[in-house]
Amino acid sequence: MKLARAIHFDESDQRVFHSPARTGEWCISGGFEFSNWSEGDLEGRAKQAFSNGWLGAETFGRVSFVAVTQMEPAEHAALVDGLAQHFVDIYGAPSVDAARPVAEAEIAHMAELCDEHAPNTLLTVSRELTEAGVNEAFRVIEPQEADMALLAVHGSLDE
Repeated sequence: MKLARAIHFDESDQRVFHSPARTGEWCISGGFEFSNWSEGDLEGRAKQAFSNGWLGAETFGRVSFVAVTQMEPAEHAALVDGLAQHFVDIYGAPSVDAARPVAEAEIAHMAELCDEHAPNTLLTVSRELTEAGVNEAFRVIEPQEADMALLAVHGSLDE
């Protein structure tokens, strides 16, 4: 199974998100967090999280870019359990057992987004609030193969 991990190219996420995700943690869309938001909620760092933040499924912080990678079955099981517990702790789910199918569905949605992409493919998310609710769109940035001519040193070391 493929999923995505948080990746940082600079420190901008530290400045734009109230709670930034940790580099390398597993991520999901996390659009459910905004299901009952209105235009009045879209201010400052909360607006940034809404507009383009993936949800780190371990720290529950936000990140701008994620990279597709392989996930092991044991990691999947732990992620489902942690997300189900988050639904109990933060959203009032009656039990981890009741929340587990919802957690599994959120992770399956992310896995479906990642499945067709090569490892190291970058993904971004953008959201907008519509009359029908939250609309999410995803952008794919394919990994670039390095051209050895760009990395090679040409000439002689004797010069």
